[in-house]
Amino acid sequence: MTANASPPLLEALDVSYTYPGLTPTQALEGLSLEVKENEFLALLGPVGCGKTTLLRIFAGFLRPTKGSVRCAGSSIEGPGWQRGYVLQEPSIFPWMTVRENLEFGLLAKGVAPAARRVVSDELLGLIGLSAFEAAFPKELSTGMSKMVEVARVLATDPSILLLDEPFGALDAQTRARMQDALAGLWERRRKTVLFVTHDAEEALYLGDRIVVLSPRPGKVKARFAVDLPRPRSLDTRFSAGFLAIKRKVWEATGTGP
Repeated sequence: MTANASPPLLEALDVSYTYPGLTPTQALEGLSLEVKENEFLALLGPVGCGKTTLLRIFAGFLRPTKGSVRCAGSSIEGPGWQRGYVLQEPSIFPWMTVRENLEFGLLAKGVAPAARRVVSDELLGLIGLSAFEAAFPKELSTGMSKMVEVARVLATDPSILLLDEPFGALDAQTRARMQDALAGLWERRRKTVLFVTHDAEEALYLGDRIVVLSPRPGKVKARFAVDLPRPRSLDTRFSAGFLAIKRKVWEATGTGP
């Protein structure tokens, strides 16, 4: 069954969210979207439009003020192992080695040491950091650290990855390399991914589909299918198909080169 024909694995149904306080702030208003199984969906929007809020709702850390969210047809009532969440901010443990970070979630689940090592060996190979298994985070580049965070979430084998602008703090060249690394990881593992970004080109390069949000309060402004072959490469970024969709996305967001 293709991603387009399969039922949604994640759903937001008429979701609104208002942050309480002396001056309540509405982050989302009447937002509905679906993420299909094994799909890579890019959520694109300006800073402050509620992208992170929606991700936190899907992760189970926030409850919608209005509407509902579902995972595999069941209401999301709180965090769960099936939904792995990678934050914008650095979150690997500085006192642990790369391997120890990768195995942390498995340790918390009571997985035996030998089984943990099998998983961490595979992930170290997938992210190209086998030579850094004993390194501490301070010895890694920012991009390498971010891939360790993604791999640590993958170690517990969630069905869904929620990625909150993981490469937002990187320079353009490093970001492009990390996008290739993430795309390669997704090709091998085929997890369902909801990827938040404010970079239209990043959304196009990684996504099967793009959902564009309006400025706050975030609403769905446009949806685009990214009908580009995989695996993607430098040639993809300069292809006629890529540039044509990029123009449509810019027109929808009201931005330009």
